[in-house]
Amino acid sequence: MKLKLAILYGILIWAINSILTEIFNPIFTSNLPRVNIIVPIITIVVTGFFGILYIRNIESNEVAEGILVGVIFILIDIILDVLIFILPKTTNIIIGDYPLHVISITVITLSITTLLGYLAQMTIDLK
Repeated sequence: MKLKLAILYGILIWAINSILTEIFNPIFTSNLPRVNIIVPIITIVVTGFFGILYIRNIESNEVAEGILVGVIFILIDIILDVLIFILPKTTNIIIGDYPLHVISITVITLSITTLLGYLAQMTIDLK
């Protein structure tokens, strides 16, 4: 396990998710006030990108590495949410329904990283 790389990617995922959510959320909430789809979409794209960057350098036990890096990404997300948004009581889109945010991030992140690990162990012959 490349712990430093996983932590760095986890912090980058959290930061990019937060910035993009703040940028794009007003556009979507003004046009679709009852639909909050922007956070999951951004999370899927950003986690998929950094998950690929992490998994492509792993040579063995890709599925286990995918699960472990997913857990690290989730822990970093929760820790940074608590430190940046919850303790200082900063208003943010995710604070309104934080348990739902944690559940959705957990499901999305673990699904993506585990699937990437599974795909990385496959040998694909495209003829």
